[in-house]
Amino acid sequence: MCPPADPEAPGIKAGFTLVEALVALAVIAISLAVIGSVVAANVRGTIAVDQRLSLLETARSVLTALPDRADLTPGDTSGEMGGNRWRMDVEPFAASFVDPSQRTPWVPLDVVIRVEAPGGQMLRLDTVRLQAANGGR
Repeated sequence: MCPPADPEAPGIKAGFTLVEALVALAVIAISLAVIGSVVAANVRGTIAVDQRLSLLETARSVLTALPDRADLTPGDTSGEMGGNRWRMDVEPFAASFVDPSQRTPWVPLDVVIRVEAPGGQMLRLDTVRLQAANGGR
């Protein structure tokens, strides 16, 4: 074992120099800045996921509350739920493979649900519902 250095001995200096202290402070400042940016990114991500889940919950609630296929009529409906605005558009399904002149027992209806959060984030849900050709009656 070596004996401890004597601070009174000539040529031996104890403690840190000013440059060493500034380098240590710079390393600490950079580390704190990186940690802060990571925490901020995580908070933004958590808020975005929370808003997305709220939009999905509202869209599912509107979809669940759709009227029975016999009562589903073309047109639009809107409202607000859980702080989110929603709009549902029901219209005849238009596609190149659907021939409206052909007599079938079912008529496809295109249902589009749009939900908008107060912050402007939007969600669109498209689905097709079949309705009896005579209106279900």
